[in-house]
Amino acid sequence: MNVTRRNLFRTMAAGAAAAVLPGCARAEQATPLRASAVALLYDATLCIGCQACVAACAEANGEAGDTRLDPQRRSARELNSTARNIVKIYKPVDGSPSSYIKQQCMHCVDPACVASCMFHSLHKDESTGIVRWDPSRCVGCRYCEIVCPYHIPKFEWSGINPRIVKCELCAPRLASGMEPACSTVCPTHAVIFGQRTALMERAHQRIAERPGTYFENRVYGATDGGGTQALYLARVPFDKLGLTRLGPESIPAKYLKWQKRVYTYFAAPTAVYAVLLGVLVKRWRSRTVHEAKVEQATGLRPQL
Repeated sequence: MNVTRRNLFRTMAAGAAAAVLPGCARAEQATPLRASAVALLYDATLCIGCQACVAACAEANGEAGDTRLDPQRRSARELNSTARNIVKIYKPVDGSPSSYIKQQCMHCVDPACVASCMFHSLHKDESTGIVRWDPSRCVGCRYCEIVCPYHIPKFEWSGINPRIVKCELCAPRLASGMEPACSTVCPTHAVIFGQRTALMERAHQRIAERPGTYFENRVYGATDGGGTQALYLARVPFDKLGLTRLGPESIPAKYLKWQKRVYTYFAAPTAVYAVLLGVLVKRWRSRTVHEAKVEQATGLRPQL
């Protein structure tokens, strides 16, 4: 990570101040999505498992892809540090309908990863709602991996500057006025991109046009887990496709509401510790300089 020891202490102190000083702490309630918030709509009934979106994602993000491919699906078996987007297949043994499923970051309306990150390295873009990662704030604790109900963030174990890897909806492409790579190459339009409100309307329109096709005639992500910006339509139960069964309340609202208070209680001691450690480091450096000068002048190494 692009975090030096000095920057880490500085960030710890800043985080402590944000938790202690009135008005500086992050609000416990999630910020409502703006009208400009974007989303993906994936219709599993239209997916043919061609993997075009997987290849486009890897190319757009400069990743060669995982070498441990599933021979039947020609993609990574699970999301990992080189696969932000994968397509899997659900094949029940009882002969009931099978289905493909596209997996990537869900970009939750109230993300557990964002709420749980003490150093705010994961955050939601105010305009688009995309959950993004800031390497300058990350300390590699990997707490985001633990709290995500969809098991999305992945730590990059290889390399000397590891990252937290996840789909960011091709944010650089969006900044240039383009769509995410995955939605531009889908031959059947199983995955489409747009504003979330418009895609919700599109999803309900498809349900109305094809009665009896979709499971429970509902859109996964509309309210599940507080809502997501990756929306799903499917003919089979969503939990069979790996989409976690959640109620309408978000993970932060349900389970992490006490975490902010814990951070607050420990913020002051953390700040004091950072200051004291800074003083000790400064004194150690001064002593080292002094010893070097004495040794240079006398040829003797000072004794403790």
